[in-house]
Amino acid sequence: MSTEPRPLPPPSHEGESLTRMALQALLRHRSGMIGLVITLALLILAILAPAIAPYDPLEMHAPDRFQPPSRTYLMGTDEFGRDIFSRILIGSRISFSVGLVSIAIATALGVLVGLAAGYFGGWFDTVTMRFFDALLAFPAILLAIVILAILGPGSFTVILAVAIVNVPAFARLTRANVLAEKEREYIEATRAVGASASRIIFQHILPNVSSTLLVQITVSVASAVLLEAALSFLGLGTPPPAPSWGSMLSVGRGSLPLAPWYGIYPGLAITLLVMGLYLLGDGLRDALDPRRQKLV
Repeated sequence: MSTEPRPLPPPSHEGESLTRMALQALLRHRSGMIGLVITLALLILAILAPAIAPYDPLEMHAPDRFQPPSRTYLMGTDEFGRDIFSRILIGSRISFSVGLVSIAIATALGVLVGLAAGYFGGWFDTVTMRFFDALLAFPAILLAIVILAILGPGSFTVILAVAIVNVPAFARLTRANVLAEKEREYIEATRAVGASASRIIFQHILPNVSSTLLVQITVSVASAVLLEAALSFLGLGTPPPAPSWGSMLSVGRGSLPLAPWYGIYPGLAITLLVMGLYLLGDGLRDALDPRRQKLV
């Protein structure tokens, strides 16, 4: 009998196959594709906003105050004669910036804490989870208001407040997935061959919980956009004269009898973006769930 070692089999492409099938499932998901198209369209408009906005969003035209929608002003003007269409385009950059940056911070902090708490357990798990339970006891808007009252208003503090509000959700979701994942046989085998804890966590556990986190990120960005709009509506968000959708909606509310378009268009913009993100999240959830799409 030959004692020569057998050549190793070629690397498995099962992960790539599952990813490809998930993408195909997303492309077949009608509402998911609608959400993707809406989100990408609004994102492209936000990126190109300075180039395609017909007017300076801060430029005032006193003689043209409260002009109805027309060929000159597509969505009409506000109480200072500023073009609402231009302000909504530039305001989309604020909504995307707050949503994406705050959730990126929340994801980084929450995932790191959740990985450590779920894998190592012990006192760190107990202390962090009880702290996050305390944060979750507060409504999101109330907690954000308290944070802004301590740190003061401003664009950066709004991003920080929204991020802090969303950290507990990512931490608890990650911890729950890690607790289930670390008991699987492949983790036991990896630990048996002497792999370090950091290698097990970041090379084996994290990739296997990333699909759940991706869906949570999409939904959380939508919630962050709503929270920023709510804070701006209350006068605690992005300070004027920056064209925040929430502040435009707040001011436009008082002008509804005279200029209904002032409040309607910012509200439609918020609704469209949040709806697109939620539909995209729903499509990602179905596409990345093997039980739903029979991927395994």
